Order: sequence, then C-alpha cells, then structure tokens
Amino acid sequence: RTGQLVWVDIMAGRVNLFDPLTGENRSINVGVPVGAAALRESGGLVLAVQDGFAALDTETEKVSQLSGFPGAAAGIRMNDAKCDSLGRMWAGTMAFDLHDGAGALYRFDPDGRVTTILTGVTCSNGTDWSPDGKLMYYVDSMTKRIDCFDFDAAAGAISGRRTFVEIELERAVPDGLTVDSEGNIWVALWGGGCVRCYSPDAKLMGSVEVPASQSSCCAFGGADLDELCITSARTGLPDEELAKQPLAGGLFRSRPGVKGVRANRFAG
Repeated sequence: RTGQLVWVDIMAGRVNLFDPLTGENRSINVGVPVGAAALRESGGLVLAVQDGFAALDTETEKVSQLSGFPGAAAGIRMNDAKCDSLGRMWAGTMAFDLHDGAGALYRFDPDGRVTTILTGVTCSNGTDWSPDGKLMYYVDSMTKRIDCFDFDAAAGAISGRRTFVEIELERAVPDGLTVDSEGNIWVALWGGGCVRCYSPDAKLMGSVEVPASQSSCCAFGGADLDELCITSARTGLPDEELAKQPLAGGLFRSRPGVKGVRANRFAG
C-alpha cells in the first residue's frame, strides 16, 4: 500500500521500513528480538517477537502484545514467520544457543488462538506455499533440507512431510524462502552467500550471488513484484571475514527475471 519494504534486524529488536524511491529507512525499536513481521489487513504489522506475537502500529510506533505461545521459555525466541492465504500466521522458534530440538512451529489464528504444529525443531525458518495452495514448504535449517507438506487450507493443517531438496554445500544451511508466481522456490543459503532457485520438481534452476556469506531471507517486491529483496547478517563473523565482506549485514536487491506474488496479510 505504501511501496515500502518491511524488514527486521532480529537481535537489535528493530523493524525497518525502507522506501526505495527516497532511500529513507525508518527504524522502529520494539524492545525485544523480533524474528519476523507480516502485513496486517487492518493496517500496521503483526510481529513474531521473542515471547510471542505482537501488533505494531507503524504510525504511532506503539507495540501491543497479542499472545504468547505454549513453548515460551528462557532462551527461546521466535524466528521466521509468514501468513497463509486465510490470514493465519505460521511462526517458528529456536533456542538462542541453537540447542537441538528446542524449537517448534506454531499457527497463530486471527481470533488469537495459538496451535502447536511441529515440535522437535532446532531452527525454524523459511515457510511458504505453492501457488495453488496445496503444498507448504518449510525449513528447519539444521537439517540442511527444504521439506514439503500437503496443506489443508480450510483446516490449517499439514501432513505427509517429505524432503523436497537437500542442500549439499558444506558450510551452507537453508534459511528464509519465498515462492514465485511460477511455483519456483527461492531460498537464501546462510553460509552460502547466495539465493538458490529450485523448480517445483526440485531441479536447481539458478542462483543469485550475494556479497555477504550469511544471506538470510528473500522476498519479492516492487511495483511489478519483480524485485527480489535479500537480507544478510554479520553476526558471528570473525574480524578477518568482516574485512573480506564489507557488505555483510546489508540489504540487497536483484531482478532475476520472474515475478513473485503479493504477501498474504494477517486477518486479525
């Protein structure tokens, strides 16, 4: 609605709104680690924050807590999240220390209910759906896989988990992902310095190189939805790597020649 790109700086607890026309980036401090932000049908944003879900009024910058989640505990935080076609937010967690199996995947409904979908997750990450809504793609980063589920939109349920693709790069794990209008899956590879594109039948179609090894998430935007926006991180990189990667932690844009789809909005 505003032509702005919404992106988060997780550990800084900041939600950013970038205007590509002016180059202005407005940063809003929400006070806690924020794993993801999604557009809200009624305006503003819904956030997946350390201890649950919150609403952000982007005009007043007021943050309102909406709900906790069943697995909330010290050392656990929300990570990536995305809304489905019926306006429900799917959000996952991880331990700050990446403790094996400490995270989970939840569904946050517009009426405020939170349902546990998966447990035993280590680093819940990229989630998106096929254009026909019949499949859900999902990443638990430490498995080095993108998994695929059958998706029942009416019930808000997933089943039939199977491996969609395995990431074979030695130091790379899959992170955030998005699905384009043709059904191709674009996934940022943390440690791989790129965003890979896979066809619906799991064939590697191409790659967008990123001048930062820790590429973290991607989303299509722009007036024609033909701009792939890519985040990255500099956390944990030693000084010698930071010297080689001056753009680490940067926000990037590519035009890979395909279009995305408009982001689903949270209905609550």
